[in-house]
Amino acid sequence: MVPLIRSRAQVVVAPVDLSRLDLGDIVLARVAGTVYLHLVSSVDLARKRVQISNNGGHVTGWTSYHRVFGICVAVDGVARSGVAGKTLEAHSNDSS
Repeated sequence: MVPLIRSRAQVVVAPVDLSRLDLGDIVLARVAGTVYLHLVSSVDLARKRVQISNNGGHVTGWTSYHRVFGICVAVDGVARSGVAGKTLEAHSNDSS
């Protein structure tokens, strides 16, 4: 299994509009007291939480929105697809 983000890769994380999270997003989230980058594998809007997994399909579990700190927008200088409009900065610029 090839990781989506290699160890020691340089990543850019931005504050996220939690209402815009979707499957396949990579988020910075606290799990069991440690902060990690995780793949979003399901979104539960009603309970305001996301299911996080690895890219091999292993489900780590659910975490609430208040434990999600940001979204990965770039890896090693390459922008991640599907992130446009999901950061708080982008969302606030939409209304200007």
